[in-house]
Amino acid sequence: MDDTKMPLASVLFPTVLGVVLTTVHTVDGVLRIEAATTADRAHCPDCRHGSERIHGSYLRFPADVPIAGQPVVIVLRVRRFVCVNTACQRRTFVEQVEGLTRRFGRWTERLRVVLGVIGLALAGRAGSRLAGQLGIRVSKNTVLRTVMELPVLRVRTPRVLGIDEFALRKGHVYGTILVDVETRQPIDLLPDRTVPTVTDWLVDHPGVEVICRDRAIAFAEAGRLGAPGAIHVADRWHIWKNLAEAVEKTVVHHRALLRAPDGGDRIRTQPILNLGTLALAVPTEPRRTGRLSERVRDQHAAVHALLAQGMGLRPIGRRLGLARNTVRRLARAAGPDELLVGQWTGRASILDPYKPFLHQRWAEGQTIGTRLFEELREQGFRGGDVVVRKYVRRLRDAFPHQQPGSPPSVRNVTSWITRHPASLTAEQSEQLKTILTRCPALQRTAHHIRAFAELMNKRDGQYLPQWIAQVQDDDLPALHTFITGLGQDLDAVVAGLSLPYSSGVVEGHNNRIKMLKRQMYGRASLQLLRQRVLLA
Repeated sequence: MDDTKMPLASVLFPTVLGVVLTTVHTVDGVLRIEAATTADRAHCPDCRHGSERIHGSYLRFPADVPIAGQPVVIVLRVRRFVCVNTACQRRTFVEQVEGLTRRFGRWTERLRVVLGVIGLALAGRAGSRLAGQLGIRVSKNTVLRTVMELPVLRVRTPRVLGIDEFALRKGHVYGTILVDVETRQPIDLLPDRTVPTVTDWLVDHPGVEVICRDRAIAFAEAGRLGAPGAIHVADRWHIWKNLAEAVEKTVVHHRALLRAPDGGDRIRTQPILNLGTLALAVPTEPRRTGRLSERVRDQHAAVHALLAQGMGLRPIGRRLGLARNTVRRLARAAGPDELLVGQWTGRASILDPYKPFLHQRWAEGQTIGTRLFEELREQGFRGGDVVVRKYVRRLRDAFPHQQPGSPPSVRNVTSWITRHPASLTAEQSEQLKTILTRCPALQRTAHHIRAFAELMNKRDGQYLPQWIAQVQDDDLPALHTFITGLGQDLDAVVAGLSLPYSSGVVEGHNNRIKMLKRQMYGRASLQLLRQRVLLA
């Protein structure tokens, strides 16, 4: 054992000095590592004077990180020293091993670090379950307390500060997150989003040169008061989102023009039907249904099955309970439809003179029964709409692939206008081109949107006033409302369209806060949330 003590001690305590390993053994499934301190002197925790006078010693039993899933306890003999400083109120003190123990600690420092990392990643309940699988038996509250005890390092004041709100209780309580945009690290969480709170933080942390924010009035005012010399940068994503909302309002105002006048809204990829083929393909009489027709079909099938077996008409009549004339009629009919001839079969329909017109309009793409009925009334048709709808249903059953699609939705058209043209499919480009041709207002809107996108992508924010002037000369109320909002924070908008900074990293941390809140099941108080956000 003596030959292996030194290598084993270097493995178990690689960064700890002043500890010697004595024995290692297992008791009741727990690995006990017995060790003792060897330092010549220790320092008083109050006056920091060194002392070599030993008063006594005793055993401490801090738990350590499990080995291969087996719990580990260090049986450490520590010494009590006498403070030699007569001016110090403390007479004796116990030595602490740096990197291994702390006052009143029941864990080693490395076990405390492991639990802190687990708590930061998984919070209480999930962290407790994972720790149990690793051989560390702790409750969820213990994991949370370990997280709360972790020290938060004071960071330097960022040069480029990102600021945004986050919900502690959605719709009721909101806080503020501050992020260093250049290092992408969160700086602090504030308990609310009021102007005094944000202003006080900026005053206490001088040196902020750029503030990335959305166009909320509170943050703009706080930045003006707390950091008067800072440049405000409006977030480009929020600017484009507001512009897209204005486009959507414009599309809604002209949504009646999204549908083509003739009802054909999608590009046809199949050839137009030949009228002669269409007329021949439509069934002249639909298949009769009902209890009588089903009974006749069953009897016809049964009679022909028995005839195939060689039975005569009389035996078939006795077996099926049918009269001989009925059996004879069923046997002579080649199919059941020959027996289902009614008094209306073969009669002329009031719709017959108008069927060529219906076939022509169907081939042209008009497949809505109500509109076809209105067109027939203009042609002199005196019948009812039920007759037309029934015939249209037969046409639809015969040619289901010729049904036109619905017109594009307002959201789709808005998306096509606000997306890069290269990202649209050929069909989407063609539909958008057709719609813009029908609606001059949407065409002018699309022109302004493309110009603004070009300005934003090239960081040409200095040309924003010229773009605003062009929009003001056009009759587009929704875009006028948008540029009125830009005018309330014009300097920040111009900076946002010119400088490379944005609030994207802040939005990422905001989404992460939402994940942490869901993970903690309502235990996400500001203090605990702040620890997990800043220390992760």
